Amino acid sequence: MRGALIEVPGAPPGVRAVFTTRRGGVSEGAFASLNLGSTTGDAREAVRANRIAVATAAGFAPGRACMAAQVHGAAVLEVGHASGGGRFAGAMDAVAEADGLVTAAPGVALAVQVADCVPVLAWRDDGSRVLAIHAGWRGLVAGIVDNGAEALGESHAVHAVIGPCVGSCCYPVEAALRERMGGLFGADVVQGSAVDLRGAARRALVAAGIRDDAIADVAGCTSCEGDRFFSYRRDGQTTGRHAGIIWIKEGP
Repeated sequence: MRGALIEVPGAPPGVRAVFTTRRGGVSEGAFASLNLGSTTGDAREAVRANRIAVATAAGFAPGRACMAAQVHGAAVLEVGHASGGGRFAGAMDAVAEADGLVTAAPGVALAVQVADCVPVLAWRDDGSRVLAIHAGWRGLVAGIVDNGAEALGESHAVHAVIGPCVGSCCYPVEAALRERMGGLFGADVVQGSAVDLRGAARRALVAAGIRDDAIADVAGCTSCEGDRFFSYRRDGQTTGRHAGIIWIKEGP
């Protein structure tokens, strides 16, 4: 799976976190090749094979991974030992609607899917709780980052990583949304006719109590880099999904 996983920097020894790319899977055509989205129109067996391959390469159990039905909202779901339910690589279709997942359960991987929106992974510095967030502009405005930080707790002792997403180079939006985002997250998140979602996510994390120097960025514009990432804005509905995944390791 060469080029499939981007390791997240700075996680404590008991936590592992990765972002996936579109490389190294078995899906074909517009979904080539590591599509992890089961509701995109791709062959389900290809998606299942891709998810199992990611789990194997990253080192978590696919049967204990958890995903939710993402609705661009602000709900955060607490995940326990039994919450994965085989949805990642078994039945695959998520049940609960949420755009944030948090857990203190070792071995339970939290996965959020993206194809331009901002994936945010975070952890307490002692490794006791981890968080995964899917944050599009609607979720950012609704407060998904603040809700996620509250669910994770101890924001003064938290690190977060913002993953690859659509850059301001490729995200022009209407004037009303530019005004709204600028009012909420600062005038500098508006760049000409575009909005900087990555910058808005960082501002939201800081506003939630996480230190700016405790927030890292994994570079990459999903729209610009078509060889590495899927992009809804670039390709429309017929495109795949990559993911941000985080978990607490089991054992010593």
